[in-house]
Amino acid sequence: MWIVGATPLPLRPDGFGEVLPTPPELVDRRLPTRDVLPPPASGGFESSIVPIDDAVRARMGGTWQEGCPVAIEDLRYLNVSFRGFDGLAHTGELVVAASEAEGVVSVFRQLFDAGFPLEEMRLITDADLAAPATGDGSNSAAFVCRAIRGGTRFSAHASGLAIDVNPFHNPYTRGDLVLPELASAYVDRTNVRPGMIFEGDVVVAAFESIGWSWGGRWDSPVDRQHFSETGG
Repeated sequence: MWIVGATPLPLRPDGFGEVLPTPPELVDRRLPTRDVLPPPASGGFESSIVPIDDAVRARMGGTWQEGCPVAIEDLRYLNVSFRGFDGLAHTGELVVAASEAEGVVSVFRQLFDAGFPLEEMRLITDADLAAPATGDGSNSAAFVCRAIRGGTRFSAHASGLAIDVNPFHNPYTRGDLVLPELASAYVDRTNVRPGMIFEGDVVVAAFESIGWSWGGRWDSPVDRQHFSETGG
């Protein structure tokens, strides 16, 4: 069984990990979900939306700090059910802008009902910020106060207005850069595997139903995992 995060990559001059061939174990990636929260008791779709309390704030750590473009009181903590690649119901967690919380819940209800699989959905924490590049992560996540990749202006993630879905199955590409760095096998979109996102599919339609747009339509970079309210 592949152990995610176990092997750091050598770094490129731009600070990203070296883009290496996809390991055979991950060419058709269907890793089981490691539960952070108890699965939904009903076995069906369940959700909750609450303000950021002290416990969640502590877990968020440096992913939010003074100077971020959104106040902590304008964010919400969501629990939503999702289907894993094991076919089972799991509970995910996200932090998003309060203004978008209800819409985001509706998106994940649609994905759950359609049986679209997600591997992981958990908060980004200080441990993630400090972790070395391993190129094998696939956490579907939302809020983190950071700049756009390779730039200086704030990402839509820094306002809780963007979500990345199954990053490994839907990699970001720009020139010779692939993120996650071991996901090159998923740049080939003619080889259709579970968890991938395509024009006109249930994932794109669900996000479009709340007015969000898809980075898979961009020319450069192409950000197949990325959905945002801002279009950026």
